[in-house]
Amino acid sequence: MQAVIEKEGNGIIARFDRRFKHSVEKVWDALTENDKLEKWMSNLEIKDLRKDGNIQFHFNDGSGKSFDMKIRDFRERAVLEFEWGDGWVRFESSPEKDGCALILTESISTLSDHTSKDLAGWHVCLDMLGEVLDGRAIDFPMDAWEKWHEEYIIAVKRIDG
Repeated sequence: MQAVIEKEGNGIIARFDRRFKHSVEKVWDALTENDKLEKWMSNLEIKDLRKDGNIQFHFNDGSGKSFDMKIRDFRERAVLEFEWGDGWVRFESSPEKDGCALILTESISTLSDHTSKDLAGWHVCLDMLGEVLDGRAIDFPMDAWEKWHEEYIIAVKRIDG
Protein backbone atom coordinates (compact mmCIF):
# COMPACT_ATOMS: atom_id res chain seq x y z
CA MET A 1 0.00 0.00 0.00
CA GLN A 2 1.30 3.43 -0.96
CA ALA A 3 2.37 5.88 1.74
CA VAL A 4 -0.06 8.55 2.88
CA ILE A 5 1.48 11.86 1.84
CA GLU A 6 0.49 15.25 3.21
CA LYS A 7 1.83 18.70 2.44
CA GLU A 8 3.76 20.42 5.22
CA GLY A 9 5.21 23.85 4.46
CA ASN A 10 7.38 23.55 1.35
CA GLY A 11 7.73 19.83 1.89
CA ILE A 12 5.76 16.75 2.83
CA ILE A 13 5.19 14.19 5.55
CA ALA A 14 4.93 10.62 4.26
CA ARG A 15 3.55 7.84 6.44
CA PHE A 16 4.01 4.15 5.68
CA ASP A 17 1.84 1.79 7.77
CA ARG A 18 2.81 -1.87 7.87
CA ARG A 19 1.56 -4.85 9.83
CA PHE A 20 3.76 -7.86 10.43
CA LYS A 21 2.83 -11.24 11.90
CA HIS A 22 5.91 -11.08 14.09
CA SER A 23 6.56 -9.84 17.60
CA VAL A 24 7.65 -6.28 18.35
CA GLU A 25 10.94 -7.77 19.57
CA LYS A 26 11.63 -9.48 16.24
CA VAL A 27 10.68 -6.38 14.22
CA TRP A 28 12.74 -4.12 16.50
CA ASP A 29 15.77 -6.40 16.17
CA ALA A 30 15.47 -6.19 12.37
CA LEU A 31 15.49 -2.38 12.68
CA THR A 32 18.39 -2.09 15.09
CA GLU A 33 20.74 -5.07 14.77
CA ASN A 34 23.23 -4.47 11.96
CA ASP A 35 23.36 -8.09 10.75
CA LYS A 36 19.59 -7.94 10.15
CA LEU A 37 19.40 -4.28 9.10
CA GLU A 38 21.85 -4.81 6.25
CA LYS A 39 19.51 -7.41 4.70
CA TRP A 40 16.77 -4.86 4.03
CA MET A 41 18.48 -1.43 4.20
CA SER A 42 22.13 -2.03 3.42
CA ASN A 43 23.01 1.69 3.48
CA LEU A 44 22.41 1.99 7.23
CA GLU A 45 24.64 0.93 10.10
CA ILE A 46 23.77 1.49 13.74
CA LYS A 47 26.80 2.97 15.51
CA ASP A 48 25.45 4.25 18.85
CA LEU A 49 21.84 3.20 19.54
CA ARG A 50 20.49 5.81 21.95
CA LYS A 51 19.00 9.29 21.86
CA ASP A 52 21.72 11.61 20.54
CA GLY A 53 23.61 8.55 19.29
CA ASN A 54 24.22 7.99 15.60
CA ILE A 55 23.55 5.90 12.55
CA GLN A 56 25.93 5.83 9.62
CA PHE A 57 24.75 6.05 6.02
CA HIS A 58 27.00 4.23 3.53
CA PHE A 59 26.78 5.17 -0.14
CA ASN A 60 27.53 1.55 -1.18
CA ASP A 61 28.83 2.79 -4.52
CA GLY A 62 32.42 1.56 -4.15
CA SER A 63 33.66 4.97 -2.99
CA GLY A 64 33.79 4.06 0.70
CA LYS A 65 31.95 7.31 1.47
CA SER A 66 29.57 7.57 4.41
CA PHE A 67 28.19 10.13 6.81
CA ASP A 68 26.68 10.12 10.29
CA MET A 69 23.06 10.90 11.12
CA LYS A 70 22.04 11.85 14.65
CA ILE A 71 19.40 9.81 16.47
CA ARG A 72 16.82 12.41 17.47
CA ASP A 73 14.50 10.19 19.51
CA PHE A 74 14.81 6.69 20.90
CA ARG A 75 12.69 4.45 23.09
CA GLU A 76 13.65 0.78 23.23
CA ARG A 77 11.34 -1.40 21.14
CA ALA A 78 9.07 1.58 20.38
CA VAL A 79 10.70 4.61 18.67
CA LEU A 80 13.74 5.21 16.50
CA GLU A 81 13.96 8.63 14.86
CA PHE A 82 17.01 9.96 13.04
CA GLU A 83 18.12 12.76 10.74
CA TRP A 84 17.51 12.12 7.06
CA GLY A 85 18.85 14.82 4.76
CA ASP A 86 17.17 18.09 5.74
CA GLY A 87 14.36 16.14 7.41
CA TRP A 88 13.99 13.03 9.51
CA VAL A 89 12.76 9.44 9.52
CA ARG A 90 10.83 7.93 12.43
CA PHE A 91 9.99 4.26 13.07
CA GLU A 92 7.31 3.48 15.65
CA SER A 93 6.52 -0.09 16.60
CA SER A 94 3.68 -1.34 18.76
CA PRO A 95 2.32 -4.78 19.61
CA GLU A 96 -0.91 -5.98 18.06
CA LYS A 97 -3.01 -9.07 18.67
CA ASP A 98 -1.38 -11.04 15.83
CA GLY A 99 2.01 -9.35 15.64
CA CYS A 100 3.35 -5.83 15.30
CA ALA A 101 2.35 -2.53 13.73
CA LEU A 102 5.19 -0.51 12.28
CA ILE A 103 4.82 3.09 11.16
CA LEU A 104 7.58 4.80 9.23
CA THR A 105 7.14 8.55 8.96
CA GLU A 106 9.44 10.65 6.82
CA SER A 107 9.63 14.42 6.88
CA ILE A 108 10.95 15.88 3.64
CA SER A 109 11.42 19.62 4.10
CA THR A 110 11.91 20.57 0.44
CA LEU A 111 10.51 18.72 -2.56
CA SER A 112 12.92 17.86 -5.35
CA ASP A 113 13.35 15.34 -8.16
CA HIS A 114 14.81 13.02 -5.52
CA THR A 115 11.64 12.99 -3.35
CA SER A 116 9.82 10.32 -5.35
CA LYS A 117 13.00 8.20 -5.49
CA ASP A 118 13.37 8.39 -1.73
CA LEU A 119 9.74 7.42 -1.13
CA ALA A 120 9.98 4.50 -3.56
CA GLY A 121 13.16 3.41 -1.80
CA TRP A 122 11.53 3.32 1.63
CA HIS A 123 8.51 1.53 0.18
CA VAL A 124 10.64 -1.23 -1.32
CA CYS A 125 12.89 -1.45 1.76
CA LEU A 126 9.82 -2.01 3.95
CA ASP A 127 8.73 -4.79 1.58
CA MET A 128 12.22 -6.25 1.95
CA LEU A 129 11.93 -5.97 5.74
CA GLY A 130 8.79 -8.11 5.55
CA GLU A 131 10.69 -10.71 3.56
CA VAL A 132 13.57 -10.71 6.07
CA LEU A 133 11.11 -11.13 8.96
CA ASP A 134 9.57 -14.09 7.11
CA GLY A 135 13.03 -15.67 6.78
CA ARG A 136 13.69 -14.75 3.16
CA ALA A 137 16.49 -12.37 2.22
CA ILE A 138 16.12 -10.89 -1.26
CA ASP A 139 18.21 -8.62 -3.43
CA PHE A 140 16.94 -5.09 -3.95
CA PRO A 141 14.09 -5.47 -6.51
CA MET A 142 14.84 -2.69 -8.97
CA ASP A 143 11.76 -3.47 -11.06
CA ALA A 144 9.51 -2.97 -8.01
CA TRP A 145 11.37 0.24 -7.16
CA GLU A 146 10.80 1.55 -10.72
CA LYS A 147 7.06 0.79 -10.45
CA TRP A 148 6.77 2.56 -7.09
CA HIS A 149 8.92 5.43 -8.28
CA GLU A 150 6.42 6.14 -11.08
CA GLU A 151 3.54 6.01 -8.59
CA TYR A 152 5.30 8.36 -6.15
CA ILE A 153 6.12 10.82 -8.95
CA ILE A 154 2.35 11.11 -9.53
CA ALA A 155 1.57 11.29 -5.79
CA VAL A 156 4.13 14.04 -5.13
CA LYS A 157 2.93 16.07 -8.13
CA ARG A 158 -0.63 15.77 -6.84
CA ILE A 159 0.43 17.13 -3.44
CA ASP A 160 2.74 19.81 -4.85
CA GLY A 161 0.12 21.05 -7.27
